[in-house]
Amino acid sequence: MQDTSPVQQIAPAKINLALHVTGQRQDGYHLLDSLVVFADMGDRLTLTRGDGSLTLSGPLAAGVPTDARNLVVKAMEFAGLTADVHLEKHLPAAAGIGGGSSDAAATLRGLAQIHGTDLPRDTHRLGADIPVCLIGRAARMQGIGDIVTPLPPLPALHGVLINPRVEVPTPSVFKALTRRDNPPMPDLPEGPDTRTLIDWLKTTRNDLEAPAIAITPIIGTVLERLSQDPDCRLARMSGSGATCFGLSDTRDAAEAMAQRLAHPKWWVQPVSFR
Repeated sequence: MQDTSPVQQIAPAKINLALHVTGQRQDGYHLLDSLVVFADMGDRLTLTRGDGSLTLSGPLAAGVPTDARNLVVKAMEFAGLTADVHLEKHLPAAAGIGGGSSDAAATLRGLAQIHGTDLPRDTHRLGADIPVCLIGRAARMQGIGDIVTPLPPLPALHGVLINPRVEVPTPSVFKALTRRDNPPMPDLPEGPDTRTLIDWLKTTRNDLEAPAIAITPIIGTVLERLSQDPDCRLARMSGSGATCFGLSDTRDAAEAMAQRLAHPKWWVQPVSFR
């Protein structure tokens, strides 16, 4: 008798602590070198055996499509498997924190569990962030997202995520890049503590930050607000934006930052990373 119990999956927010654009292939795909971590919050998925329906709930479900535009549906098509999926949305869309990609990765994990299959190969063809989201912990992501190297556990890392509730189209940000052959990330220090890791991050970049600010100036406003907070050790944009993060020394400091930076029109969340 088949097990019809629901399968629960968490789709955590993906944060690019550093994102270097190191080249562009002839087919147009950009080459990246990125340090990726995941927050202790995200979307929640419940999968049950079924024919592939997608339903939504949650505070940020409004406007999210349930048809083939949604990466959950695309993940089922990619895997050639189906389930009925209920997606509880807590992450903003088109926000540079891999909400859709993390949802897709969670869907692939859930499908494999329900159907007793292995995860599909070459998942970067579904989306550049899918392979790293399948791992769901600190990793170095290179190439077009197809080269993912899991990292030893990082020291405790905390901060605040802020999204000004504007969507930034990723293709537009890449198109606005003035240089595509930037230097790669320096190697991570061995066994860093929190302060050493943050100091190292200050030597890295997000090469998409400047073009994103040019397209969406409010990102610059968010970064300025973060930088001015007394507990902020580093302020930077994640991915292609518009979500920005501010790193702090402790979780208590992150929660205090979130309270000070609260804004009626912004999504503001204190988080810890892994």
